[in-house]
Amino acid sequence: MTLIECKNVTKHYYRGTEQITPLKNLNLTIDRSSFVALMGPSGSGKTTLLNLIAGIDRPSEGELNIEGTPIHTLGRNKLAQWRSEHIGYIFQLYNLIPVLTAYENVELPLLLHSISRKERHQRVSHALDVVGISDRYEHYPRQLSGGQEQRVAIARAIVTNPTILLADEPTGDLDLETGTSIMDLLKELQTNQGQTIVMVTHDPRTTDWANTVLHLEKGQLIEQVTT
Repeated sequence: MTLIECKNVTKHYYRGTEQITPLKNLNLTIDRSSFVALMGPSGSGKTTLLNLIAGIDRPSEGELNIEGTPIHTLGRNKLAQWRSEHIGYIFQLYNLIPVLTAYENVELPLLLHSISRKERHQRVSHALDVVGISDRYEHYPRQLSGGQEQRVAIARAIVTNPTILLADEPTGDLDLETGTSIMDLLKELQTNQGQTIVMVTHDPRTTDWANTVLHLEKGQLIEQVTT
């Protein structure tokens, strides 16, 4: 079943007087519960596409429908609410708040939702357990390894049970062994929990975990490979 649909999506922005077009007339669909890897050289539009799907940015032209919702038409407040309910974002450099514990970092997205303290605790505990780091919930980021920090970041991304999990170079700052364990975790989330994952990567090894690999170049889809 189609979850994400891009119809003739184009994105412009300006650098001084120069118009930059990172995406041009992009058409693609992404199915629910799939694991998609976006590949391509720098400037090919990968991160731009990720930010459009996240509702962080808007297309200049075209349509972007997610689960039947035309998010390109939503107003600012409705888009922010939609994003908090449907999107989980994993960053390459973790983006954890250093003065908060692992538990508190994971709890943060839930503070935007009208749920009880008890339910927040249950969700955070479950998310930390899923990523295998429940024994580190009182630790601060500086007390964690890079792999542990990324697991906390993944727990924070999944704690709201998002429709889509977006990952921007999730293993780019990790060694091979740690990166492999993170990819195994993401694959487990997709396989066992039906999570839809869209990942930007420069590392061809990480595409082994994906179901579909999309190759972008100069803002256009030039190849789609189903593994």
